[in-house]
Amino acid sequence: MEQSAQEFFHDFRQELLAGAEANSSFQLSEFMEAVANELVETGFVEGFEFCHYRAAQGMRVDGYWFNDEGALDLFVADFDCRNELVSLSPSEVNASFGRAEKFFEACATKSFFQKLEVTSPEYGLARQIADRSSFIRQVNFHLLSERMLSDRIQSLDDGVTAGIPTTYNIWDISRLQRQRSAKGHKEPLDINFREMFGAGISCLPAHLGSQSYQSYLIVIPADVLAILYGKFGARLLEQNVRSFLQARGKVNQGIRTTILNEPQMFFAYNNGITATAQEVEVEVGDGGLQITRIRDLQIVNGGQTTASLFHTKRKDKVALKNIFVQMKLSVIDSAESELVVPRISEYANTQNRVNAADFFSNHPFHIRIETFSRRLWAPAQQGAQRESRWFYERARGQYADAQAKLSPPEQRRFKAENPKPQMFTKTDLAKFENVWDDHPKWVNLGAQKNFARYAGRIGKEWTKSADRFNEFYFRRAIARGIVFRATEKLVSDQPWYNGGYRANIVAYAIASLNEVCRRLGKSIDYSRVWNIQAIPPTLRDALTIAAKHVNDDIVHPPAGISNISEWCKKDQCWTRLQGTLDKLEAALPDAFFEDLLSLEEQGEERKDAKVTQKIDNGIEAQKRIFDIPAHQWRTIMQELGRKRVLTPRETGVLQVAVQMPAKIPTEKQCLVLLGVLEKARNEGLVALAAEEEDA
Repeated sequence: MEQSAQEFFHDFRQELLAGAEANSSFQLSEFMEAVANELVETGFVEGFEFCHYRAAQGMRVDGYWFNDEGALDLFVADFDCRNELVSLSPSEVNASFGRAEKFFEACATKSFFQKLEVTSPEYGLARQIADRSSFIRQVNFHLLSERMLSDRIQSLDDGVTAGIPTTYNIWDISRLQRQRSAKGHKEPLDINFREMFGAGISCLPAHLGSQSYQSYLIVIPADVLAILYGKFGARLLEQNVRSFLQARGKVNQGIRTTILNEPQMFFAYNNGITATAQEVEVEVGDGGLQITRIRDLQIVNGGQTTASLFHTKRKDKVALKNIFVQMKLSVIDSAESELVVPRISEYANTQNRVNAADFFSNHPFHIRIETFSRRLWAPAQQGAQRESRWFYERARGQYADAQAKLSPPEQRRFKAENPKPQMFTKTDLAKFENVWDDHPKWVNLGAQKNFARYAGRIGKEWTKSADRFNEFYFRRAIARGIVFRATEKLVSDQPWYNGGYRANIVAYAIASLNEVCRRLGKSIDYSRVWNIQAIPPTLRDALTIAAKHVNDDIVHPPAGISNISEWCKKDQCWTRLQGTLDKLEAALPDAFFEDLLSLEEQGEERKDAKVTQKIDNGIEAQKRIFDIPAHQWRTIMQELGRKRVLTPRETGVLQVAVQMPAKIPTEKQCLVLLGVLEKARNEGLVALAAEEEDA
């Protein structure tokens, strides 16, 4: 049974109270972080930096994020620790947005930052707005409310503040509930071409019959594409991490040169873009068939082309008139998108090989982590009697879906075995790992960029050796997550902490401590953290010292840099901190070093886990192969043989498979047969692939 809004509000409030207590944070900051994390997870915004400021002049802001595209997200809260769900009226909405607008106007048009404390988060934000005022092309105001929006508000028109185009978005309890109950699917874009551009987009159907996927060939004006990217940015690229990485703030010089010097040749030189949608509305116009509306437009190949059009138009002040781009648009039902869209994206990107980890949550890496999270029990914490699990939410909404059909007693048992504080997402995992194994700046660059970096790195490592992603890797990742979350709470508890830059301090404190250990040939004892499900006192003391060390450094950025959070996103910040690590090492207690492991000891455990995983892989491969009947293997052998894509070894192993159960393939032969199945998919044997997956 679906929750009522009142029930959802009650559960959300209890989560909020528990989170504030667990993280030693104020309820307002916990509320903002919780809702902002939802927006980041759904791709609605790229990141969030908490920054609470209120003034008697009627100004207020509670958070912000600058992106690479010249857009600024400003967040304002409607939060008063309410016990009951009440309505949010139009006048209150206008008043809340008005306070945020006043803050932006003061920052953009006056030397407002001079009135603020230099080390405060609001100073950094105000100074950054003043410094960037000529580069900010759009301000997106977001109202985050613990109330329910009145039905009298149907839509909010775009506006202008301090001469800058603005948009207005409200995230109230009902919208948050809809998002969480969408079974992992984000809130889709709904683009009405008639409303935005005055006319539809001419198209040519490229599908036959009612049973096939709808697809269209479109010659889309470059200006339309640039405007869409300017308005929606990364939301157009959510299905393709690779496109997201390539598109952010970069311009392909070849594309730019063509736009500037040979615009009439753009269509001939450019490969075009590949896109998907959930629904399209098509009408017959004077010039033929036109698409008038697209729901959930996603560019899965061509993100760099799209971004380059936008940036060249903006930076070089050129008109894109008479420049057109070829678009292949496939209409994919939302239920099929997780399976089909990654393949479209992968095959569309064959000119530049893409790691499979760039695509979606159904990559084998995520499935393996999910399997560990459902199977492995974490030791009981001190004082507790029962073990629990760390629930990996491979796809959004899994945690809620797992409870949806349970009775109240079953739900209580589920939550006891899978506590909400032990639920973690793909972006959480990327954060836990990158701060140790990559560069701490990525964690400060926001969840999307950090996950994109992590996905690319893991994709390469998975291709080289999938066996290294084993139980040891999972337990170590959880231990790192425990350290990360404990450090967040630890920073909040410090007397020197003023409420700002916690994410920056946490990332660099952990990275600094890890670097000190690495230089000594040592490592944190992750197994101990896993076994006690907490950080030992010696590690807590060391992290406390490291956090203070980092805070004292980052609050004094170099001359010319006013925003501390922006400074923490630069390579130079980490470089400077690394130069101070001898001082940090000297300040750490001897007991901390005594608890460290040598890298050789850590390596032995990792090596044993890799061997075990290899055995598990062989057993899993055999199970999958035995589930497929011999007649299907015969069909695969005939079809792939006819296409001449089989190697002699594959043909030999298939001759064993077609004789099952009289003959049984070995573990090594089963791994070869898994490769044959992948070839079958690549050669378009979709029915066979589907049958194998259903088995």
